[in-house]
Amino acid sequence: MGNDSIKMLEDERVYLRPLEQEDLGLFYTKALWDKEGRRLTGTQAVFSRQSVQNWFDRIALDDSRIDLVICLQETDQIIGDIAMLDIDYQNRKSVVRISIFDKNYWGQGYGTASLSLLIRYGFEMLNMNRIGLDVFSFNERAWKCYQKLGFREEGRLREDLFYDGKYHDSIVMSILKREFHESP
Repeated sequence: MGNDSIKMLEDERVYLRPLEQEDLGLFYTKALWDKEGRRLTGTQAVFSRQSVQNWFDRIALDDSRIDLVICLQETDQIIGDIAMLDIDYQNRKSVVRISIFDKNYWGQGYGTASLSLLIRYGFEMLNMNRIGLDVFSFNERAWKCYQKLGFREEGRLREDLFYDGKYHDSIVMSILKREFHESP
């Protein structure tokens, strides 16, 4: 970890680097056990340390995804994770997801900066044409972030998530390569 880690993508505030074995402890305690973080991502399953290890072993072999951690440039602190999933090189499309699991960094633009880096990588380096995502209707902060980056709502999956005794919609969004290059 630290400065000797590979900084795959970076700007002045954050850098993205591959998720490593050594990150799993923090990932387990910060990302998977925070009640609000679990709600925002719709995570309902309970994970053991072994199931997290099994997941990591499985994704390490999956070339249709890129899993990264979000780190602060100043301190190398991990504040979240981000991934490009379901990479389809033939149809030039993929899906992204992001989680800032350190609440001290919510609402400060770190998610927007990180997602912008990954989207640019997807369009410019992987030659994707379409990048999509889903966001739950109650996650207004994330929805605004995605809109700011140029994602457009394509539709809704009505009552897609049952969480805390209520149904919630999933909003399907995407951005096309030409739209990304047209956005400010």
